[in-house]
Amino acid sequence: MKTIQEIIGVAKHTILEEAATIQKIAEYIDEQFAEVVQLIILSKGRVVITGVGKSAIIAQKIVATLNSTGTPALFMHAAEAIHGDLGMIQQHDIVICISKSGNTPEIKVLVPLLKKGGNTLIAIVSEKKSYLAEKSDYILYAHIEREACPHNLAPTNSTTAQLVMGDALAMCLLEQRKFSPQDFAKYHPGGALGKRMYLRVEDIYTNKKAPKVLPHQSIPEVIFEISSKRMGSAAVINETNELLGIITDGDLRRMLEKNTDFNTLSACDIMTKTPKTISPQDMAVAAFELMEQNSITQLAVVDKGIYKGMLHLHDLLKEGIV
Repeated sequence: MKTIQEIIGVAKHTILEEAATIQKIAEYIDEQFAEVVQLIILSKGRVVITGVGKSAIIAQKIVATLNSTGTPALFMHAAEAIHGDLGMIQQHDIVICISKSGNTPEIKVLVPLLKKGGNTLIAIVSEKKSYLAEKSDYILYAHIEREACPHNLAPTNSTTAQLVMGDALAMCLLEQRKFSPQDFAKYHPGGALGKRMYLRVEDIYTNKKAPKVLPHQSIPEVIFEISSKRMGSAAVINETNELLGIITDGDLRRMLEKNTDFNTLSACDIMTKTPKTISPQDMAVAAFELMEQNSITQLAVVDKGIYKGMLHLHDLLKEGIV
């Protein structure tokens, strides 16, 4: 069994091997790569990416990245293509075939069929003198000297090179499309970024009980309202629900520090008269930024002067806005 230090050494060697491969790949980015980017941008079809074995797994990841950044893409397994999946390719689609050697049996069967269909064929390949490279219209050269595997067998450097080439392609297409964070959010509505871009205050606070007191109510009543609603604050409103102020836990502590007989006080005596507020239509991320700027943890939600509810920092944390 390997010692701890030997295991660490193998891990570091693998990482450094793959890092060196990535650095080398940068030297292979040329005018042909740029032409592929332009070709895809101008295409009326989709990008269909195919491969077999580990290259097929990399193809699936590149497809996912392209779809999430504005380039319509499909995965087609090279072995399944000749058993019916070839039908997914349409007239204007561009096909990217990923293969380290470019000489696998599945590739040799598939490529003539693709060429017969008239689709543009792009190879991500390690060997320029391979069957795939020679039959392709464009080559994205992802050459490696050897695998990080000590036996030079397990796909490691080769799949890393393919993955990086796909990422480079996707990011160039993203830039060309002027793909914005708002666009990204549209395709990732369930992610943290998506929520930051589309979630509004009204989507968060509506199910919360709105802590509120009238100006004349006593301090014990204020404390009970704040405690029972568990929002750390209560709005002070008039009979028509207009916001007059806010009382927070901090206001209560400051009142006690003054050693005042709170039995003689009412809500209007200790409230903050100009509280920070947020509209239900405002973005949730704007609410967080307002809290951060003012070092507060809650905002009164107000619509045209009418108090609607309270938004707490914890609500934003639960939604992943922060």
